Amino acid sequence: MSYEQMVEKVRYEGAYPTRERAEEAIRLVVTGLGRQLTGEERVELAARLPLEAARLLTAQIPDTQPLTGWAFVKDLATRAEASLATTRWDTGAVLAAIATLAGPDLLTRILRQLPSGFALLFGRAELTPAA
Repeated sequence: MSYEQMVEKVRYEGAYPTRERAEEAIRLVVTGLGRQLTGEERVELAARLPLEAARLLTAQIPDTQPLTGWAFVKDLATRAEASLATTRWDTGAVLAAIATLAGPDLLTRILRQLPSGFALLFGRAELTPAA
């Protein structure tokens, strides 16, 4: 998928009125994800993303304390000075495109690495073992 195709997919998923708005969401979410991912999953995801998105991802230094899915959305909202609802929408639209690019196997490995709450952001059910 080219960067142009990624932008159009995010624009469609997010029902954004302009290409610029979709690109803004991509920048916000991909840089945030770059602060969360480490290791082989980070490298493999970067290799599957369009070059422009891969640069955003890999330019970030991973945080020492990973965020839960909800804390991730709140952090992005603070950085973007946007509402939680808008930021949650942006996150879902962008991560849906990233999930497609990653494929099911890599996405499963990424979700194992990330704290709870991320599966829903990627459009997957978050299953927890029975107590």
